Formats: sequence, C-alpha cells, structure tokens
Amino acid sequence: MALFEVEEGVRLYYEEEGQGRPIIFIHGVWMSSRFFAKQLPYFSRKYKTILLDLRSHGKSNHVHHGNTVSVYAKDLHAFISKRGLKDVILVGWSMGAFVVWDYLKQFGEGNVHSTVIVDELASDFKWPDFDIGAFDIATLIAFMTEIQTNRTPFLRTFLSSMFKNELSEEDAHWMLEEVTKMPESIASSILFDQSIVDYREFLPNITVPTLLCFGREEKVIPVAAGEHLHENITDSQLAIFENSCHCPFLEESNLFNKTVNDFIQKETDGGMDGAKNP
Repeated sequence: MALFEVEEGVRLYYEEEGQGRPIIFIHGVWMSSRFFAKQLPYFSRKYKTILLDLRSHGKSNHVHHGNTVSVYAKDLHAFISKRGLKDVILVGWSMGAFVVWDYLKQFGEGNVHSTVIVDELASDFKWPDFDIGAFDIATLIAFMTEIQTNRTPFLRTFLSSMFKNELSEEDAHWMLEEVTKMPESIASSILFDQSIVDYREFLPNITVPTLLCFGREEKVIPVAAGEHLHENITDSQLAIFENSCHCPFLEESNLFNKTVNDFIQKETDGGMDGAKNP
C-alpha cells in the first residue's frame, strides 16, 4: 500500500507500475483508482502508470477539509512536483476531467504532454445557457438528500446507470464497496462542488493535445458534451465508444486502451516539439 503525503495530514493512495513517460489516471466523484484496474497492466508496459485516489476517496485518508475540485488539482500538482514527474499524461474520467482542467488552469501546461478526457461535460450544471448539463437545482438537491438518507440503495441505482449493460453481481459488489468508503458528509461536500464548477470559458485556452472519449449510450452524459468539448478545445480528437455508457475503459477496455495508446504515440512521434520528446 503506497501513500504519498501532499500536505500535512493528507495522504493519497496510489499504485504505480512500469517505466517511461508518466500517465496518471484520475477517477470520478466517490469512485477510486480501482476502476482503472484494466488499464494498469496494459499501460505499464510502455509508461510509468499511476492510478491515484483523490483526497478522501478510495484508500486515501478521509479529511473533512479541502474536498473541492480546485484543491484536488492542487493535490495532483503536489504529487507530480514533489515526485519529480515530467511531461505527464493526465487521464481524467468524469469529475477527474474537472481536476485535469483545474490543474491546467492553476498550473499551466508546461509539464503536461497531453490529456485524455473521459465522458464529462464542461460543467455538470444545467445553466440557463447550457441545457445539456446533467444537473438542475432540483436534481442536485435530490441527490444530496439521497446521499444523506438513502445512500446505499441510491448508489446501487447510480452505478447501474453508468453502464450500457447490466452489471454482474461481483462487479456491482466491489463498486458499491468503493463508492461508500467515504463518510456521507464528504460525499455531499464534493458532490455539490463538482456539480457547479464550470470550465466553458477556459476550454479555448487549452492547447495540449486532447483525446475525448465518450460512450454512445447517454444514460449519464450525452454525446453532445463531447461534441461541445471538441468544438472548443483546439487540438482535440473525439472518439465515440459504441458499446459503452459512462465507463468505456471498463466496458470496452481493449478498444479504449488501444485508442488512448495510439493517441499518445501519435502525439509523441508526430507532432511534439523537441522539449516534449523523451
């Protein structure tokens, strides 16, 4: 069990295998690095592959402060800088995409090779001028209430909605175990923050190569979210996974892994300047 202290009293759990350019996988709200188990053996053959549990998630210690996307991005920066990681690839799934964008917003792109965004909107909130958002205020209130009063049944249903096909009993069990590790107070806090952050105005500032991975099934996030990102992030590619919903890295893991690897290799071999090459 590897823990890294990013600030006094805040220890992040991570798994690391392989050598080469660092690739860091960043999970969604309430989730954990365990969701990327199918990526670790594949990517560690070519890259220093890191699966990270964000503050208060998974096997990281639970702290009742700093549970916001902006602080999670600061934690990521501390992890990268204190460990001397260079020219990193950041893979952000769901809320993890917000962490990636907030990292770029706060700390710039100088140490980032490329990014991979998996099934997320520029903002989860349904703003008056953003009707593809996932949450309106009534939905957010309902979710906050469910987390406080009915968490386990609510999350069973939520987890099921993330996949195109029905989960096996084994998968449903370990996933529910992961998403109920943190106290309800923390779960509510980060749900609220990640639901109202808004990166629409920041997207045109992103210049690092970006791969956008979206599931065709729209039970959680619409494909229109990926199209919106593609229109607003200059150097971006959009990949649609036809047999996936919110988790193409689990639902179509072989295709996802190959698609991401091909993207990284293309950006490494074809279009990067000398300072970005290993």
